[in-house]
Amino acid sequence: MKRWLKNAYFLLALGSILLPLRASAMHIGEGFLPAGWSIAWGVVCLPFLIYGLVGMKKRIAATPKVKILLAMCGAFAFVLSALKIPSVTGSCSHPTGVGLGAVLFGPGITSVLGFIVLVFQALLLAHGGITTLGANTFSMAVAGPVAAWLVFKGLKKLKVSTPICVFAAACLGDLLTYVVTSIQLGVVYGGFGKFLGVFALTQIPLAIAEGLLTVVIFNILEKYSPQELRELSVL
Repeated sequence: MKRWLKNAYFLLALGSILLPLRASAMHIGEGFLPAGWSIAWGVVCLPFLIYGLVGMKKRIAATPKVKILLAMCGAFAFVLSALKIPSVTGSCSHPTGVGLGAVLFGPGITSVLGFIVLVFQALLLAHGGITTLGANTFSMAVAGPVAAWLVFKGLKKLKVSTPICVFAAACLGDLLTYVVTSIQLGVVYGGFGKFLGVFALTQIPLAIAEGLLTVVIFNILEKYSPQELRELSVL
């Protein structure tokens, strides 16, 4: 693995520590969902996380060099999902950063990376929360990566250029995360359309920006680590 990747991971991790963050809200805030819904979303996430852990173990065993890429994708998601814009009460708008992991490793492994990101944010930065961990995991670490992966694979089969595939995957994966978040809040408090409309004001430009940034990162990987991308069947 190239030295620049190790340096990039270090800078991403350092940036996640130095970013000025507010503890008022991130994803769905602590205690903002009733206990029943919190437990239900956690149960729904379990199969995806188990599947992802098995897949991650197999991937690392087959190609140990991808551990640095895994760590970088996790740090990328951590930093981007910490860049937030206040939105409706109990949540906020922010990039998700999971599109890159979904493109490189698929939705299963990315669900594990997203879960780890959310746990660290809840415990260390007071963002999100333990009671809402299941709901946040499902929206950002399950639904978003699944959408991103399906979009990427679908467009690749249609022979669309790789940069456009990556952009669409990251952008639409980000947007679906907030569609799911709107549903999660809407079924509890009513007004799904209201939540979705308020989120859209900030999330659409953020999703476009995330798509463009993900393309930049992917192009760098394609230039300096083509072998790793071929081993991951991305190229």
